[in-house]
Amino acid sequence: MGMKRGEYEEALEPLTLDLVSMARWARATGARIVVLFEGRDTAGKGGAIGAVRDRLNPRQCRTVALAKPSEAEQTQWYFQRYVAHLPSAGEIVLFDRSWYNRAGVERVMGYCSEDEAEAFLRQVPVFEKLLVDDGILLFKYWLTTDQNRQEERLRERLDDPLKRWKLSPVDLAARDKYEEYTRAREAMLAATHTPHAPWTLVDFNDQKRGRLTLIRDLLSRIPDTRVEPPEMDFPALGHPPLAERFAVLKPIPDFPVKD
Repeated sequence: MGMKRGEYEEALEPLTLDLVSMARWARATGARIVVLFEGRDTAGKGGAIGAVRDRLNPRQCRTVALAKPSEAEQTQWYFQRYVAHLPSAGEIVLFDRSWYNRAGVERVMGYCSEDEAEAFLRQVPVFEKLLVDDGILLFKYWLTTDQNRQEERLRERLDDPLKRWKLSPVDLAARDKYEEYTRAREAMLAATHTPHAPWTLVDFNDQKRGRLTLIRDLLSRIPDTRVEPPEMDFPALGHPPLAERFAVLKPIPDFPVKD
């Protein structure tokens, strides 16, 4: 049985406060933070990213979820379109899938050649060493999911009109390639789990518990982030509060509420 929502929200609250503190530390020190969220379809990447980002300033913490490459991008150095989204000083970037698309979905679904996939696995440790050596704090998470949980979530997407947009032909095709994805992941980990950019695997069969585990691990690997918020006064207004006035246009009527 999955974690109860009330229990989850109670456990998430102090972690959220620590995430806000982490963001304040990043802004104060100019740290650049990159977090990669990888895993099978339906693993829970979007929910995990949402839990990290929920209370952070969207001007500081942004999500990158790239569509398939354009014709021009297909002719570029593979990493080129990802480099454009790396953080500036004080920023946090969360990649909802990343350059590791080449080692996973592109390789399994035949969107790249085996030579291209092998070249990627040789190059990515060097690419990530350049990022880390330049001072970027890089965290790589793989969200693990058993196939029975994946099937439940795919069915839920199909049955729920609010989630159906998440379901793609690639998702459905992946159902028959569960073992191929496992082999591709293992090859990826063997080639790219390095001392300078290690992978962390998190059990996401229970997505709520998985989010808490991931956030706790992320916070534990950030340097001491204790930065006190600035002191701010809140002076008296000096006059009675004013009501909003409208001359040219007026607000639309309130949404009707049944008695």
